[in-house]
Amino acid sequence: MTALSHPRRGAAPSPRPSRPPSFVPLLAQAAVWAGAAGVLGLWWTDTPSVMSPADWLTGAGRITGLLAGYGCAVLVALMARVPLLDHRVGTDRLARWHAMGGRYTLSLVLAHTLLIIWGYALTSHSSVVHQTTTLVLDYPDMLKATAAFLLLMATAVVSARAARRRMSYETWHYLHFATYLALFLAFGHQLSNGADFVGHRPAQLAWYALYFAVTALLVRYRFLLPVRRALRHRLRVADVRREAPGVVSVHFTGRRLTELGARSGQFFRWRFLTPGLWWTANPYSLSAPPLPHHLRITVKDAGGHSAALADLRPGTRVWAEGPYGAFTARRRRADKVLLLAGGVGITPLRALFETLPGEVTLLYRARRPEDLALRCELDAIAAARGATVHYVVDEPAVHSSPLTARALHRLIPDLAAHEVYLCGPPGMTEAARRALRGAGIPRRHIHHESFEF
Repeated sequence: MTALSHPRRGAAPSPRPSRPPSFVPLLAQAAVWAGAAGVLGLWWTDTPSVMSPADWLTGAGRITGLLAGYGCAVLVALMARVPLLDHRVGTDRLARWHAMGGRYTLSLVLAHTLLIIWGYALTSHSSVVHQTTTLVLDYPDMLKATAAFLLLMATAVVSARAARRRMSYETWHYLHFATYLALFLAFGHQLSNGADFVGHRPAQLAWYALYFAVTALLVRYRFLLPVRRALRHRLRVADVRREAPGVVSVHFTGRRLTELGARSGQFFRWRFLTPGLWWTANPYSLSAPPLPHHLRITVKDAGGHSAALADLRPGTRVWAEGPYGAFTARRRRADKVLLLAGGVGITPLRALFETLPGEVTLLYRARRPEDLALRCELDAIAAARGATVHYVVDEPAVHSSPLTARALHRLIPDLAAHEVYLCGPPGMTEAARRALRGAGIPRRHIHHESFEF
């Protein structure tokens, strides 16, 4: 690695008191587990003594079905983009919970289907094929439930990592909407066939309340709020400027933008109302602190959507969904902070570099000197706030070296005393995590937010 500039230092701004840790993630997890315990309690109170293998299989089918129905509601709630969760837990963390929960829920759906069919077949002394046909054709709402099962399994296939790599983000995103249809189709059979609900009015009302609340959150925050904000703030493209090879900044103007409540480090999902771009909303971070009438993003050409932004015309209408993410000053607890950026990962860190209180050091890593986007702005910020900035490149090859704890220590001798905000390509961030952990920085002091949802 080659440092391209001498670090700039001055009188750092007075640090603010350390912030207490946020308990929202723990409370959210506790709420999910409490709901699961309630579901188990519903099953337990309504389960008679188990006498035969058929009873065991049917009972297991009931509990897996109840947990699968509850899990589906939780999965939708996690992705409803509720501001309290999104800003305190983090969009990428919620997405990881959603992905992990999705695997468990789909396993429960599959187990429920197989166990119920097998248990009913033993009870009626019929074949599995005959019992499957009877369940699907003769039981109420089971045709719709079968369609829901097939949709959920198809969603599982397209969500697999191997399949995700073969399709665009936009295609995967819209195919994922099939899960909403699947949940709608499956809801009826839970109440009309579930032994825990038939004839049990309180349990039915609780289930209706759960699904109604989740639906209300989804409609409010995924659909109504973005439309309202688009009409109220009237964002438009003001200018497009080239920052580095394949990197442009898009400037926006709008009305009453402070009402959005955006913070440095957060991102929006941007929908540009122009041919070829209007049908999708992609996530891009703010690359400058939000102002009452101005927002800015900086984007690298990494695909069809991002490449098209270079050709945007001033005046183009924009819908911005957000702000999203917990990659903000709220996470800071230490007096010393290291901002570690790789490539276009500088975008949220550039905004934080200007606004984050305390003693801040920026380490910006790129492949070549010309790839250091926004460098003039970073130098000006460093000089104005008395911060330290290091530029590091991998080329020319004679000066390159891996991203290691030893290399980081050479640039920042008291590295272990720092809290770290990290943003960059996946390979770089993984290497940085290992290096930072090797340098003695606790995992909880390394903050990272990814768009790899």
